[in-house]
Amino acid sequence: MGGKAAKLTMADIVIFVALPVLHRSHNMMKKYMLIAALLVVSLFAANAQRKATLVREEFIMEKPPVPAAHASTITGLPDGDLLASWFGGSRESAPDVCIYVARFHKGKWSAPSIVASGVVNDSTRYAAWNPVLITTKAGRVILFYKAGPNPREWWGMMISSTDNGRSWSAPERLPDNILGPIKNKPVQLADGSILHPSSTESLDEKDWHIHVELSDSTGHQWKRVPIDCDTFGVIQPSALFHAGKRLQMLCRSRQNAIVQTWSTDNGQTWSPLTKQSMLNPNSGIDAVTTAKGQQVLVYNPAMSGKDWWNGRNELRVAVSKDGEHWKDIYVLVKEAKGEFSYPAIIQTKDGLLHITYTYDRKNIRYVVLKL
Repeated sequence: MGGKAAKLTMADIVIFVALPVLHRSHNMMKKYMLIAALLVVSLFAANAQRKATLVREEFIMEKPPVPAAHASTITGLPDGDLLASWFGGSRESAPDVCIYVARFHKGKWSAPSIVASGVVNDSTRYAAWNPVLITTKAGRVILFYKAGPNPREWWGMMISSTDNGRSWSAPERLPDNILGPIKNKPVQLADGSILHPSSTESLDEKDWHIHVELSDSTGHQWKRVPIDCDTFGVIQPSALFHAGKRLQMLCRSRQNAIVQTWSTDNGQTWSPLTKQSMLNPNSGIDAVTTAKGQQVLVYNPAMSGKDWWNGRNELRVAVSKDGEHWKDIYVLVKEAKGEFSYPAIIQTKDGLLHITYTYDRKNIRYVVLKL
């Protein structure tokens, strides 16, 4: 995946300069020295694009209150704090699974607290699933989540906050045929509307389809946009911004690769799905467009195996200029076994990248990187 420029070393530059200089005039020497200086700058620039610096790394929960934790999400708050959320309980899909949140304030994560559940009434309770956070340009914090017996029959829910997540509105069920963002964060478009990357799974588990849902800035006035998924089984897309008002979505797939689609009309229509070269072991990914227009991807670099968790033992960060050609810049975790999956990534105003991910289904890991 590395480009040719990254193979250039300082020794190469010395040889390039020294050999001709031995047989050249003073003017030619100056010319070669100028070229060498430019090559050095290019070398350092290439290396800078290939590396990330670790700023912070820790578990969000010092003592997890329940045995299982999964599917985290993170957002920056208007007051400068961070808010993370995930689902937790005795095990995934159990009726006791609730939506937890924790706040990062003054360098420390708060103890987790429950903000939503799958309670329907006094006699019926389902699991809560896949929380997804967004802080809108107006400062409203919206937490989308799902409730139901399984991912094939769940429905969309939301709560919102106007005080930086300190208090929340009553749970609100989304309209029929609207699920909200399935795993990865929504993105707010220039006109204020919100684009929600979403997907569905058929009851027989054979068909996986992505689609887009568009809403106003408060998570209302919904519109569903279908995407042709005949060639791939894909779910859990992540949205990226590109020059020329283009949008891209990267998807988890059953075909051992990350799959993409593009839009040139603010998400109203989408191109046919195509496969990228990046591996995907049928596991969740996430990506973000930085303030400088760079694309950053967090993914498991493996193929699927016999068991569903195969290939989730390593998690990497990669960068790209065009969203198609990627370079790995950081290994978040790599173990012989274990599950390190379902990443979420954002960039805050200071340029730092904040990543959360499932750590062996027992805790949520938090990592801060500087590009």
